[in-house]
Amino acid sequence: MCEEPVPILMYHAVAADPNDATRELSVTPEAFAEQMAIVAERGRTPVTTAELAAAWRSGRPLPARPVLITFDDGYEGVHRHALPALAGHGFCATLFVTTGWLRGPHDTGEALDTMLDWDQVRELAGAGVEIGGHSHGHPQLDQLDDERLRSELILCKEIVAGQLGGAPESFAYPYGYSDRRVRRAVRETGYTQALAVGNGLARRCQGPYALRRVTVRRGTRPAEFERLIEGRAIARTFARDRALTKGYAVVRRSRRLRGRVVRARA
Repeated sequence: MCEEPVPILMYHAVAADPNDATRELSVTPEAFAEQMAIVAERGRTPVTTAELAAAWRSGRPLPARPVLITFDDGYEGVHRHALPALAGHGFCATLFVTTGWLRGPHDTGEALDTMLDWDQVRELAGAGVEIGGHSHGHPQLDQLDDERLRSELILCKEIVAGQLGGAPESFAYPYGYSDRRVRRAVRETGYTQALAVGNGLARRCQGPYALRRVTVRRGTRPAEFERLIEGRAIARTFARDRALTKGYAVVRRSRRLRGRVVRARA
């Protein structure tokens, strides 16, 4: 039987004027501050991804009315705009970094917008933000062969450990996609929990490597945001997203099977 479900909020960029590549999945600094005020007003208690998974593994109780605040990729606005709002309420969060996109020695030059540098990541970690992995180059992991898949996971983990002095425990799948093979590789490379998207509430019975999140977008209004953190009307809000996800899952499986056939014939 599942425990009480927990809303896990998925953010990307926090920016006043994002570029076209990140606009839809960004929020303005003002909207983010308002949303954090709503979290506080509704009596929600933020926890990190590692804290949620550890509590569900051990059976220890979670704080009253828990919520997770998560960020993917590592955009600079998480430090510039989100951190002050989080700190103002004493909130923790989890940031999943794409190590090849961050500014610094491992930068591949393929980032979609202005990214954090490692000094900023260290400041976030020092302020109570859990730093998790999000791969090195942000590929579609389920489309990679086994060698490249493990390389993406291990390189990300090693870079984070080298920069912060400790390996990440949590992982978020790029694009939210995973399959059994990807989840097994994430587990075998040492991550102890992982987040998908799914646009639904997280439940213990989903397992520690397939916990669902809900997407916060630029068009998410205060009333809708309040419904998200209360777990109301989730299915209706994301009905179109779920239909598209199911359809694309079939496409992705077909691509993966075709890739296997091509490699077998080579």
